[in-house]
Amino acid sequence: MSKEISLTISSLTLGSACSFEKRVSVAAKAGYNGIGLSAEAYVDALAEGYNDEELLQILKKYQMKVTEIECVQAWAAENRSYEEKFKEQICFHMCYLFGVKQVNVALMESYSLAYIAEKLAQLCQRAGELLIAIEPMPYSGIVDFATAKKLIQQSQANNVGILLDAWHWYRASQTFSELTAKDAQYIVSIQLNDAYQRPYATAILRDEAMHDRLAPGDGIIDLAAFIAMIKEAGVKPSIIGIEVVNDKLLSKGIETTARYTYEKTVALLKKYWPDII
Repeated sequence: MSKEISLTISSLTLGSACSFEKRVSVAAKAGYNGIGLSAEAYVDALAEGYNDEELLQILKKYQMKVTEIECVQAWAAENRSYEEKFKEQICFHMCYLFGVKQVNVALMESYSLAYIAEKLAQLCQRAGELLIAIEPMPYSGIVDFATAKKLIQQSQANNVGILLDAWHWYRASQTFSELTAKDAQYIVSIQLNDAYQRPYATAILRDEAMHDRLAPGDGIIDLAAFIAMIKEAGVKPSIIGIEVVNDKLLSKGIETTARYTYEKTVALLKKYWPDII
């Protein structure tokens, strides 16, 4: 993998049942050079008895890095709970601890565009020098790329960008000609995966995202077109995350999951984006 690009196995791909060291070791063995870590996975690691310095030593042992931090939610609520405020601060702490420049955020609730933009500006202010990466999701309060771009423009924040996930892009019925060269400035990272031909019902679409996303090349998304769109727009992602949240695959073990998703991703990139690996 390119030293400039982190091929990252996202936190959700390996589930929540594995230890921190196992998460790191299987990712390294599979070939990844980065792991994603959720706030919950970090807290689980602390509950195992590790302290921050010991987590860094484990990463050093396997020559791995944490390259993706997630996921701040409910940041637009008028009265955020203490749990959400604390989770946000944990994510910021993780960024500084592991040397990660951005934190991924999502928004499940629906509000007016103006209201969300105001709350986004406040979130960006709290983040300080960190970059906020918005992830549009078709079942969320930020349904697609166009909405995310409008929010960034209205917020007038300069430390915010967009994370593009292939599954979310496809399920939001966006075309593979939608990005322009002017849009490249907004995109900070991408996530690769695939989808079944028939989606879950709209009311439970999030369940599909959390249990039934496929490895790249195993579904019907035209990933060649998705990658071509990103390349032609001039997007230069610092992170390529592999977010394959699939119960059936994970039931075969995290070693199999890590190895299979890595092999499928590398095969795809060698064919359609060889200069990035």
